[in-house]
Amino acid sequence: MKRISVLGSTGSIGRQALDVITHSGGEYKAVCICAGKNAKLLAQQANLYRPGLIGITDESAYRELISLLDYKPQVIAGEQSACICAQYENADIVVNGISGIAGFLPLVSAVEAGKRIAAANKESIVCAHALLEKMLPDGTRGLVQPFPNGAHIVPVDSEQSAIFQCLEPHKNVKSLILTASGGAFRDLSYEELQNVTAEQALSHPTWSMGKNITIDSATLFNKGLEIMEAAFLFGIDDIEVLIHKQSIVHSMVRFYDGSVKAQLSVPDMRGAIQYAFTYPERATCPIDDLDLTAQALTFTHPDTEKYPAITLAYEALSEGKVLPIVYNAANEVAREKFIKGECKFTDIAKIVAAAMKKANTAMQYSSVDDIIAIDNKARADALSGNR
Repeated sequence: MKRISVLGSTGSIGRQALDVITHSGGEYKAVCICAGKNAKLLAQQANLYRPGLIGITDESAYRELISLLDYKPQVIAGEQSACICAQYENADIVVNGISGIAGFLPLVSAVEAGKRIAAANKESIVCAHALLEKMLPDGTRGLVQPFPNGAHIVPVDSEQSAIFQCLEPHKNVKSLILTASGGAFRDLSYEELQNVTAEQALSHPTWSMGKNITIDSATLFNKGLEIMEAAFLFGIDDIEVLIHKQSIVHSMVRFYDGSVKAQLSVPDMRGAIQYAFTYPERATCPIDDLDLTAQALTFTHPDTEKYPAITLAYEALSEGKVLPIVYNAANEVAREKFIKGECKFTDIAKIVAAAMKKANTAMQYSSVDDIIAIDNKARADALSGNR
């Protein structure tokens, strides 16, 4: 039996991870769950799965959580809860399903503790990659390599999981190909994008995901983060993006001999989550079999004028340290502005571009505090609204 700690258990990834555990027939057990502030749902999960440790980062929700539990586990509250849960000694695998920059400290904690990490938080890879690379043997590229202390990052994003499953030794690999659904507005012109609303952006055509990632899929900032995540995970910089509306081919690897490997499945994150649990083995999964006769598969290049997030991502990747953090932080601020109706959909990329232009790429990048300082400055620049 594999013992699982689920960080962000009340979010989309966390709920799906727990569903995989439910359908495992006792192969996996949730020994720890942690969430932000949804005490009611967290208590429901706890009462069902009976983990030994529960964390909630919002201290004001602690009393409500305790009152709703029908047993007496260890319960911790506060900002350090996720990091403590990431290092829980009774867990073999840590699911990092925390949304946004909040997931980077728990990721570092889980690596330090020698855990296998089912990594669904791309922001943490993008922002903390250089710190994690220092923990690998000299000359090693790619964070999917096992760490000397036994830690191992196995990606859960469908695109990164697909590459992980298709990958061969670097000497064989020419480039990586990330696929993108195109999001809710993939068939609209740039002019039509001027007046779209957050409610419209949340209607994703093929995936069921959380609010933030669904909007990032519409802007393609999600894909921009994945470009950087793929480079840092696999140590390969030649990365292409293709719009694939059907969301059946999750990503591909191109080899020097002209061959291309693709990983295909129905668009259901539970498959990638379970593979992170079972790797290198495979097991029956609670997702539908793929019907290859159901629809044609199409691929097109993204319109980078319509979606400048892609161009900005390559710029950030080229610098590789400060700008990836700025890209993520400014996008989180701009996305929230859009959700609140404080800026247009097309302003999101403009805000990010302005923050990147103002960034000081000479800032120190050698510690957690340095990352936090870069992140804070980028958020302040994005909040200023200069475009």
